[in-house]
Amino acid sequence: MANHQPEKRDRFTSWLSHSLRWLVPGIGVKRWILLILLGTTLVGIGLGVLILDFYRNAPETWWLPLISTASLRFLPRVLRAFVFGGIGFAIIAYGIWRMNRALIKPFVRPGSHVAETLWTHRQREKGPRIAAIGGGHGLATVLRGLKAYSRNITAIVTVADDGGSSGRLRRDLGMLPPGDIRNCLAALSNDEAMLSQLFQYRFPDGDQGMDGHSFGNLFITAMAEITGSFEEAVAESGRVLAVQGQVLPATLHDVQLAADVRLPDTINEVRIQGESQITGTRGKVNRVWLEPGNPPAYPETIQAVLAADLIVIGPGSLYTSLLPNLLVHDLAEAVHASKALKLFVTNLATEPGETDHFTCGEHFRVLEEHIGFNFFDIAVVNTGSAGSLPVEVEWVGVDPGLEEEYNIYEADLVDPLHPWRHDAQKLAQVIMDLYQERTGPLVE
Repeated sequence: MANHQPEKRDRFTSWLSHSLRWLVPGIGVKRWILLILLGTTLVGIGLGVLILDFYRNAPETWWLPLISTASLRFLPRVLRAFVFGGIGFAIIAYGIWRMNRALIKPFVRPGSHVAETLWTHRQREKGPRIAAIGGGHGLATVLRGLKAYSRNITAIVTVADDGGSSGRLRRDLGMLPPGDIRNCLAALSNDEAMLSQLFQYRFPDGDQGMDGHSFGNLFITAMAEITGSFEEAVAESGRVLAVQGQVLPATLHDVQLAADVRLPDTINEVRIQGESQITGTRGKVNRVWLEPGNPPAYPETIQAVLAADLIVIGPGSLYTSLLPNLLVHDLAEAVHASKALKLFVTNLATEPGETDHFTCGEHFRVLEEHIGFNFFDIAVVNTGSAGSLPVEVEWVGVDPGLEEEYNIYEADLVDPLHPWRHDAQKLAQVIMDLYQERTGPLVE
């Protein structure tokens, strides 16, 4: 018996802590419980008046003493009020609890508690409006971490991708590439356990007509055919995945990325067309641009940037993920005009063939040369170096004296399992700390 006592205490403590969660400020339930209690009290007063009137005016019969005993008339009135009030309150609380469980159970994950789920939902609803700009795995990492703090997230992605499954769909069907959008939808999904894995599933080579395609890309393509527009297909896909926010393309125009690349060990420069060709060409990228030039930004993207409390740019491939967004001039100007806190998350490591031997300062200067102005308030820089990097990859370090030109915030952001990538939770914590340092803690 003694062995079961600690287990029972633990279960009771867990039950009590989750029950008290209903009383936490901001959950939006206490006001309705009080309203129910007020209504119940008024109904009870009405019934009490009727019963009292009947009791006083009823003729003396054998059952009147029985009612007198049941009404506890032998106790003082104050004590009677506490007894009946306590029993009534317990019945109401139990009824509300069971009703809530019955109504909300279909929407709560197995193993989760109703109060905990509701409290988390309310907190994220109050989170800051965040615009995250980038592409590839870097942006997905940012979104995966930030969705724990806010539901008001807008991911803005490039549509210049022309490689892999996205490139084939773009060439064969003439649609915008869905790859980066698919990654962001999966990262923002409310349940990454199954639906997002299905969305990210890639058919193996050898499947006739399907080899190399991801299920998510095909799903968005089919949705675009059904809804008649790419942007509506993305919105509907987000509803299917129950995403915490929205994903928007930087532009709806069919754009291609072009670059001037200086080949290794020569002074010759070649012009490369296509994002996938740029990443596959070894050499130093001198300049990139979009063709056709100056495409208009997607209007909803501009609105999201101007309404944002926090703008996060990066991490991501410098020339093929970040710049294709900022080369949409309307979008870059919106970032410049925004009053939000603007953070630039630098890459942890260099990318072979794209940013060989680059430091943080060189990343900053390349971006400013292309868009014409300093676009961030604070640069978030990694100081961790745990783990070994792949061949030809180096840590991106801070140039001596760079802190005199830019506001730099340094922290260990390395994912121990993949040292060349950011840890989603560490990065999100740093981003939110910097935001709250500027605005103060969020009021619950």
